[in-house]
Amino acid sequence: MAAQNCLVANDWICWDYVTSRSQELTDATLEHVWITGVSVLIGIAVSVPLALLARRGRHWAAPVLGLTTLLYTIPSLAMFSLLLPVFGLSAALVVTGLVLYSLTILVRNVLAGLEAVPEDVREAARGMGYGPGRLLWQVELPLALPALLAGVRIATVSTVALTTVGSIVGKGGLGNLIAPAVNSSFKAQVLTASVLCVLLALVADLLLLGVQRLLTPWTRAGARPAASPPSSAPAAAPAPASAPASTPAKGA
Repeated sequence: MAAQNCLVANDWICWDYVTSRSQELTDATLEHVWITGVSVLIGIAVSVPLALLARRGRHWAAPVLGLTTLLYTIPSLAMFSLLLPVFGLSAALVVTGLVLYSLTILVRNVLAGLEAVPEDVREAARGMGYGPGRLLWQVELPLALPALLAGVRIATVSTVALTTVGSIVGKGGLGNLIAPAVNSSFKAQVLTASVLCVLLALVADLLLLGVQRLLTPWTRAGARPAASPPSSAPAAAPAPASAPASTPAKGA
């Protein structure tokens, strides 16, 4: 009886709400995932060229990093208002704003990954006949993957949270449920949508962590050589055996 009356009682935890609004929750979650995924993918596509531009020298790095940082400081409501005349009340408005916010994280991580590639590795690749394009795609970007994917993880979790702000134009995924529920004090809807938003961020981060471990196996293997020297110690043991062979010569 209590479970049936939880909606009337406006309880925070109400399973009856989940079952009766399951389709609405599913649609909002799918929209949230779609907006987040598209925004992050576009952000990656834009951030790589910007990072390459910033790597060309300090006179390029300062404007690129400064601009992306400036964009991140713009409040979300102001950002969407500035983009409204261009995109109207559409999902493109929200996606564009989220892409701009993701650049400050992605550009810096891609740039850090590229700059961490050892110069001797680049010189070796050039000596093997690698041109600039082949060097970038087959040497530098693969070695920069750990930093790049770390940035993608941070940007994804951040985008999951920021997507809810899109509710001001009706394209906020789970935010479309949270905002009106807050105004009407609908506790079950606020809590359920918020929990789903947190779960989306956790699942996305775990999935990307798995992808990172799959694509960068050397980051796990890199810790093993430190434990291997004890196994190589026996190889040095035969050295004392050569001492008896040298002692007769010393006596001679």
